[in-house]
Amino acid sequence: MTRSILAGLSLIPLFAGAVMAADLPVKAPVAKAKVSPVYNWTGCYGGYHFGSMFTQSDWGALGSDDDAGALLFGGQLGCNYQVSNWVFGLQGDAAWSDATGTHSDPSGSGLTNEWRTNALASVTGRAGYAWDRLLSYGKVGEAWKHSKYDAGFAATSVMSNGWTVGGGFEFALTNNVTMFFEYNYYDFGSQTVGIAAGPGVSETANIHDRSSVVKLGSNYKFNW
Repeated sequence: MTRSILAGLSLIPLFAGAVMAADLPVKAPVAKAKVSPVYNWTGCYGGYHFGSMFTQSDWGALGSDDDAGALLFGGQLGCNYQVSNWVFGLQGDAAWSDATGTHSDPSGSGLTNEWRTNALASVTGRAGYAWDRLLSYGKVGEAWKHSKYDAGFAATSVMSNGWTVGGGFEFALTNNVTMFFEYNYYDFGSQTVGIAAGPGVSETANIHDRSSVVKLGSNYKFNW
């Protein structure tokens, strides 16, 4: 009998420990913080831009430099490829403008020389560095423009080619939509243009056009 009582008493601590353990609150698992994936710039895109164009047109012997500001609106298509933090790409863009400048013909004829640039385009290579969703880049390539030159009788249409260099910043608002701010400089060199100044009268101008463009735009990145 004594042994049975002692054995029963020895089980009391074990039973009490089990009850106390069952009453202890269970700790909830620690939630792991969600880490946003790093943005990837690889892919092709298309979009639009608008801004201002500041043009200087030097007519040589037929007049001094004309400075003019104008609005610009257009679009672009391109593709990027990201390697680590470096982003490389190729882009083509085209825009419409209303840049116009005039000056008096220095010949004393009373004629007014006028120029108008209504289209601007380029194909450029891009290289940049990405900090997640922010991309800083530079670009360089070939450029074209369409202009009309008039000395008072008939306008002469000219398609010119030159070069462009620039750079900017682009930020990814979502996984597909980005916005960018960019500056570009264009130089179309000197070109000889024959301008009709009257019936059977032609003047020759050595014209050098240069432009600076500041633009703001948006792109949509396709999932391919």
